[in-house]
Amino acid sequence: MNRKIIRRRTLAIISHPDAGKTTLTEKLLLYGGALALAGSVTSKKNQRATTSDWMELEKTRGISISSTVLQFDYNGYRFNLLDTPGHKDFSEDTYRVLMAVDSVIMVIDAAKGIEAQTVRLFEICKKRKIPIMTFINKLDRPAKAPFELIDQIEQVLGLKAFPVNWPIESGQNFKGIYDRMDKKVHLFDRMPGGTYKAPFSVHDITDPAFKNILNETSYENFIEEVNMLDYAHVEFNQEEVLSGDLTPVYFGSASNNFGIELILNGFLEHSNPPSARSTISGKLIATDSPIFSAFVFKIQTNMNPMHRDRMVFARICSGKFHRDLKVFQTRTGKEVRLSSAHNIFGNERETIDESFAGEIIGFVTNTDFKIGDTLSSDPTIVLERIPRFAPELFAKITNLNTSKYKAFRKGIDQLLAEDIVQPFQLDGHNDVIPLLGALGNLQFEVLQYRLKDEYGVDTRLELMPWTALRWINTAIDNEKLKSILPYGARLGKDDHNKQVIFFEDAWRCTMFKDKHQDIELLDFLIEF
Repeated sequence: MNRKIIRRRTLAIISHPDAGKTTLTEKLLLYGGALALAGSVTSKKNQRATTSDWMELEKTRGISISSTVLQFDYNGYRFNLLDTPGHKDFSEDTYRVLMAVDSVIMVIDAAKGIEAQTVRLFEICKKRKIPIMTFINKLDRPAKAPFELIDQIEQVLGLKAFPVNWPIESGQNFKGIYDRMDKKVHLFDRMPGGTYKAPFSVHDITDPAFKNILNETSYENFIEEVNMLDYAHVEFNQEEVLSGDLTPVYFGSASNNFGIELILNGFLEHSNPPSARSTISGKLIATDSPIFSAFVFKIQTNMNPMHRDRMVFARICSGKFHRDLKVFQTRTGKEVRLSSAHNIFGNERETIDESFAGEIIGFVTNTDFKIGDTLSSDPTIVLERIPRFAPELFAKITNLNTSKYKAFRKGIDQLLAEDIVQPFQLDGHNDVIPLLGALGNLQFEVLQYRLKDEYGVDTRLELMPWTALRWINTAIDNEKLKSILPYGARLGKDDHNKQVIFFEDAWRCTMFKDKHQDIELLDFLIEF
């Protein structure tokens, strides 16, 4: 079992929107042998859409709106690659993915450098001590100087950076990559559209075939930069990579397939296999434990529109899975048989008979699973919880066609199970359709689109006046609490029956906290 486990690699790709995250995902699949042809994020009629952006809205908008699992084998290793939404409105989905992975590839736009969402995602990785590999993308376009980009990583993120390779010019003159580890130059031919692997040749740094493609000044500048890196930059330290303190940096162009194979092989060399996971008691459960344990980090309905099924995604943390395995859903104490389990590749699936710690499995079930649930052969094992973050927008949703009420209710129930948005009930209300909370408008847009596309239901959304929510973590009489609420605030409960306060703005929330310091308010919730 250990031999199987150490050859598993589970990773996420993160970035600011439009840095090239999904394009890099597609090219890793191409070079990993999982695809014969790479697709395009902004696909045209004569182009393939990307494998990870399989939902119709993703194809239409050219953005990732849902995390996607892509499993493939490469060089004797099993990859579990998770493409994440880059947009901040879906940061909660991205956070769940980061709870499920062991390593991360961070994509940076060479022209823009470190951007706001990159910083937010990095902070999550830093908190969890997730090893980070960095891919500086779009060197085929006008770009910042490589030294400036390295300096940004170190100064803005506070992360040591070791350039594993170095670009040979940039923009229209971008010719290839110098691999500092094996002291070789990789020269690439441009591949229009990036559908196929880019042809390349390998040379010594003094090879006339390389020197002759640069003018004398460019070659001298390149040699000077390489020498500066060798004598003036940090040394490579594998232990610091695995602790999340140092990031190996790779340069390239995902759209043109420059440098893809270098980062794929580099990731294998420098990433870590699955490691022990924490339980809520603080104890670690080893990957090779005889106890099977996993946690749910994603739920997706209607992946197969023909069957309207419900796929639950779980990260295996310990032990071995086999078909028809009986496990406990530790939140409810119920025993569940996992009979329909799959490997996942976008919206495609393959039935599996066994799986090991470090892998992602998807299983079709009608059991009432929730995000964060632990599945275990030992009912006393509860893995570390996935936090839930406070929404910043609230709305009521209305069905516009009474004849479609059953479809509307089914759609709302199934999509809420995915945690696309969070459901709440206002105090004194017992509405059949709950109040909805989201981090951003795009979440509401996705909800309405999917209700129309998957259930045939037209809806109207009415935004509510609140822009801040806090969970109450102090026992207090309900009537007393009502009497001290600021103007416009309301009490309510979430779908786990935890009490919350809705505030009209962050200022009123802060004033309430300052005035009533005996009442603890939380902007995220871990215990359900």
